[in-house]
This record gives sequence, structure tokens and C-alpha cells, in this order.
Amino acid sequence: MSRVLFVCVRNAGRSQMAEALFTAASEGRHEARSAGTAPAEHVHPEVVAAMRELGFELGSHVPRKLEPADAEWADVVVTMGCGEECPYLPGKRYVDWELDDPHGLPPEDVRRIRDGIAERTKALAGELAS
Repeated sequence: MSRVLFVCVRNAGRSQMAEALFTAASEGRHEARSAGTAPAEHVHPEVVAAMRELGFELGSHVPRKLEPADAEWADVVVTMGCGEECPYLPGKRYVDWELDDPHGLPPEDVRRIRDGIAERTKALAGELAS
């Protein structure tokens, strides 16, 4: 079992979607968490709406601050736009996904980002399973 940490700045969009989509794609074979370097008050409404279309309910999720223990817990750290604010620990595998921030974007753009994250999380879950 691998543990994957998804990190973005606000933990209100990309990383929340990635955690949910990876959890579904891994079908219990792996664990996932998400966090942000400067967490928002709530998950972005446009993200909640886009994920609801796929049957995921993120409206009650609370963005959380990235703590050093999160990076220590993880085997793989997937960063999404947090740059140098993301922690680096030797011995961890780091993957950087360049993704647009969905905050304030129209639904079709949020769906495009969501679907791109879904493809990447599926590929990562498959890779970790082998």
C-alpha cells in the first residue's frame, strides 16, 4: 500500500479533487490525503459542483494546512502549483502536476481540469499497483 499526498496552495480545488479521484481509482489499495500551504476557508463552489457531477461530495470538506507530518507520512507527494512552498524531504518521490487553478473559472474549464486530474490519478494508481 502506498500513501499519496496531494498538495496545492489553498487545498480548495486541485488537491481536493485529486484526493477524491485517486481514492476512487485506487479502490482501497492506497491511501490519500490532501493539504495546502495556505488553506482556504472552504472548497471552491465551482469544484464542489464539478465533483458532484461525478458523484463526489466535497461540500463538507474543510481545507487543511500542510504540516511536516503529512510529508513524512507520504510515500509520494504530488504538488500542484505550490512551488517552493511545498516541503521537500529526501527519500520521498515527488511528482509535479502543472494544472490551472479552477477557482473562479467557468464550469467547462473546471470540468476540463477535473477530467485531467482524473486521468492522472488513474494512471498513478495503476502505476503504484504494479
